[in-house]
Amino acid sequence: MIVFFKLNTTDVALILICCFLVLSAEILNTAIEKTCDIIQPEYDERVKFIKDISAGAVLILAILSVFVGILVYGKYVF
Repeated sequence: MIVFFKLNTTDVALILICCFLVLSAEILNTAIEKTCDIIQPEYDERVKFIKDISAGAVLILAILSVFVGILVYGKYVF
């Protein structure tokens, strides 16, 4: 999409930053979940809360990325 729409440098930077932020957050989320599983293998409401919070951080970044994508690509599509 970046090449197809011939995005300017700022738009490319915004798209790449959002992509890598979501990927990094997902990696951190996985690390947190695996660490919690090692520390407490049985079901624990506190561990569930920690996992939910870390997954929520990924969701928030993904939603932000959608908005950035709409703002960046919107001016090229419409």
